Amino acid sequence: MKPNLWMLMTIASLTAAQAEPIRVPYTSFYLPNGLHVILHEEHTVPMVSVNIWYHVGSSREKPGRTGFAHLFEHIMFEGSAHVPEGKFDEWLEAAGAKNNGSTSTDRTNYWMDLPSNALDLALFLESDRMGYLLQSLTPESVEGQRQVVMNERRQNYENEPYGLASILIAENLYPPDHPYHWPTIGSMEDLQAATFDDVVEFFQSYYGPQNAGLAIAGDIDLEQTRQAVEKWFGEIPAGPAVPPLAPPAVYLTAEKRLVMQDKVQLPRLYMTWSTPAAFHPGDAECDILASLLAGGKNSRLYKRLVYEQQLAQDVAAYQFSSRLASEFLIVATARQGHSLTELEKIIQEEVDRLRTQEADSREVQRTVNQVEAQFLENLENVGGFSGKADLLNRYFYLTGIPDYFNEDLQRYRSLETSDVRAVANRYLRDDGRVVLSVVPLGHPELAAQAAKEEQQ
Repeated sequence: MKPNLWMLMTIASLTAAQAEPIRVPYTSFYLPNGLHVILHEEHTVPMVSVNIWYHVGSSREKPGRTGFAHLFEHIMFEGSAHVPEGKFDEWLEAAGAKNNGSTSTDRTNYWMDLPSNALDLALFLESDRMGYLLQSLTPESVEGQRQVVMNERRQNYENEPYGLASILIAENLYPPDHPYHWPTIGSMEDLQAATFDDVVEFFQSYYGPQNAGLAIAGDIDLEQTRQAVEKWFGEIPAGPAVPPLAPPAVYLTAEKRLVMQDKVQLPRLYMTWSTPAAFHPGDAECDILASLLAGGKNSRLYKRLVYEQQLAQDVAAYQFSSRLASEFLIVATARQGHSLTELEKIIQEEVDRLRTQEADSREVQRTVNQVEAQFLENLENVGGFSGKADLLNRYFYLTGIPDYFNEDLQRYRSLETSDVRAVANRYLRDDGRVVLSVVPLGHPELAAQAAKEEQQ
């Protein structure tokens, strides 16, 4: 088959990218209060992205007091000492800005994309909630956001088909004293039990400048922006030092098989392994393994389960890379009239094949090209969840090097087929995984066969 124009253009662009190293020039410095600042000047369009990472996620919570990091993601939008309730979004929208935030196990981030002439507005808003949030915080405002988060948990977990699967998997993959054992959303019991003093203490412990990184990218002047950052953030006092986490090892010595009956129409199979932490050896190989198995319609599992044998409604595979440990997940939903035993048989065959046979070099190169194409697409933007500002913060937090772009990409470019097979053998073990069957209520017979005796 002759390559089409899009294929030729993609190959040409990737070849050019490989010949030319990625350059994202930056300036970085610390304020006396400990705030780490990264500035990237780029005048492509008159826009700027203000991106802040607080180095606190659900992993900083304690058993019995979970959900605080996500709760604060909501509270931070509700106003601060000099920003009345409701004005945060109103003022940004009036300036033509977009903003959002997210919480993970490792960090909470907030970003604003706005016209470059509104940079001072963004810095004022961001510094005010860092330094003066507690002056406006009341038990009533905390209670309001507590109810919002609890309703979010109901919608996305309790009342969502398959919604409790991720919680059950984490509880069985990680030991009880590991900070990834509980969900980022927190438990209903913990959210209800949290006192106002608990919430204040959590903010004072983790939301100071010494535990944050600020990245500003786009149409800026470096010296003027540095002066603006010093103006808005310089007077905020540093909080207490945050000690490093020392989690227990994550290593299963036996397979765990679980069955959960849920209000679903089709059974779904989850197979999860613990894999290397973000940017650690083996992490990139797991990305490639996920793509080989279920990265598009030409992937192994999609062709067999969805296209050829039509056993599955869908199938996906992911490497969820995190700071302390990662998870490799295969998830497949059976079609009407088929059981998860049928799906597991095919999945097992393909996992075994990756462990016993080296993948074809062209197949691996195709997946590497897909990774590289997505990587380069992210670099076209300075803002949002995966633009340059967010990547500068992410790289610094996880590697200590803000412009880790070339090193990141080289992890994939340098892979050999033998590397991929070795990682599959080491981490995708039959005796080191959690296998969860989610089946319709009253139909345990649809679960993966070996799981029937351990129903929950």
